[in-house]
Amino acid sequence: MILRRFYDDNLAHASWMVGCAATGEALVVDANRDVEQYTEAAAREGLRITHVTETHIHADFVSGTRELAQRTGAVPHLSDEGGEDWRYGWAASANAVMLRDGARFMVGNVRVDVMHTPGHTPEHLCFVITDTAGADRPMGVFTGDFVFVGDVGRPDLLERAAHFAGTMESGARTLFASLQRFKGALPEWVQLWPAHGAGSACGKALGAVPQSTLGYERLFNGGLAEENEEAFVRAVLAGQPEPPMYFAEMKRINRDGPRVLGGFRNPKRLPDEQLGDVASAGTVVDTRRAAAYGARHVPGTLSVPLGKSFSGWAGSVMPFGQPFWLIVEDECAAQAVRDLAMIGLDECAGFFRPEAVETWIREHGTRATVAGVPGDEVEARRAAGAEIIDVRNGSEFEAGHIPGAINLPLGRLPERLGEVPHGRPLVVHCQSGARATVAIGLLQARGFTDVAHLEGDFAGWAAAGRAVEKGAAVPA
Repeated sequence: MILRRFYDDNLAHASWMVGCAATGEALVVDANRDVEQYTEAAAREGLRITHVTETHIHADFVSGTRELAQRTGAVPHLSDEGGEDWRYGWAASANAVMLRDGARFMVGNVRVDVMHTPGHTPEHLCFVITDTAGADRPMGVFTGDFVFVGDVGRPDLLERAAHFAGTMESGARTLFASLQRFKGALPEWVQLWPAHGAGSACGKALGAVPQSTLGYERLFNGGLAEENEEAFVRAVLAGQPEPPMYFAEMKRINRDGPRVLGGFRNPKRLPDEQLGDVASAGTVVDTRRAAAYGARHVPGTLSVPLGKSFSGWAGSVMPFGQPFWLIVEDECAAQAVRDLAMIGLDECAGFFRPEAVETWIREHGTRATVAGVPGDEVEARRAAGAEIIDVRNGSEFEAGHIPGAINLPLGRLPERLGEVPHGRPLVVHCQSGARATVAIGLLQARGFTDVAHLEGDFAGWAAAGRAVEKGAAVPA
């Protein structure tokens, strides 16, 4: 048996390939949109991809299962669990094999046993792997978003991201039952091969270790160790990070059928002089560092700095299904387009080099900036009518925040803009500055003109010994 792991740092996403050396057949599990990495790896190993599957309908990236099946001729194997709302809309046209609990299929000499593990999502499956060429008991399990290293899948995403009201507690109880069954059905030595690692919003305490064992996780993973259902429900629903807005869009795309790209496109560089025209007509994303954007930028452009969080922040503030343009260095343009396409932002109409910002400023004789507000001026600003906007996650806010601040997490800010006070100065902050700049760019682009950034953000505020409150945000 051959096993390979593929990891995307920006998405904190792991996909897997398991192959049979004797027959040359291979299965890819939870593929993302960068399908060439799988075909190239299979070729290096002397394998051909004959089967593709995924543990569930993903919410944080566009699945590559459909495209990989078309590219290789592999047969899709998809969940048939979870009810009508969780049926794959593209399964019939792809002649997919539909899987239910207890199903089994072979990839050469590798046996794949299907276990329905609902809770994170209703249709979620796990795949138990046995190398029958040399064993009659399982080696490991592809656990998807059901069990991670150090954590379990969050059951609140259906309600908080996909807007299935009233499903959080029932999902938590379903997850508890699935975990109990999982623990009882499998030996402690089996390896667990999850679909996400540290940094993913699909859980709150994911470890950075790529894999673990069931026995180890039963000892040190709170979700697996907890035997009391009520305590489990309380713990698993508490402190979950705010899901980005784009998660609901990913669910729809992956359920109905992702667009087949045929590879990532190289974006076209546009003349500097065109920046003013497109900035007034559509979405322009400035990928420079936060300090450079704050010092000078073209009015109306969004700030989403390149880095590990680029995709997540972009998905929180960029509209889907519309053309957009990038301000980015030549050598980074293709990677930026690839990262955005990974979450379904496919419509890049071109890019400008950062020098285009200076060209625009020279032509117009003005620039937009982000003013900084020292912490010791906050009370005076507030006395003059300013509002303090905290764009950290709710769990961060609850653990400690500036007294009187309004909590509007970046991941939900576009849908909550109606809660931002109009006609008043705003002082925005996050924990250390990165999310605040993204939020300020969005606010400025949406017509909030008096928006400043708290210098040092909350970390600096707390380190200076200034007043801090604890507790959840008061509902608007």
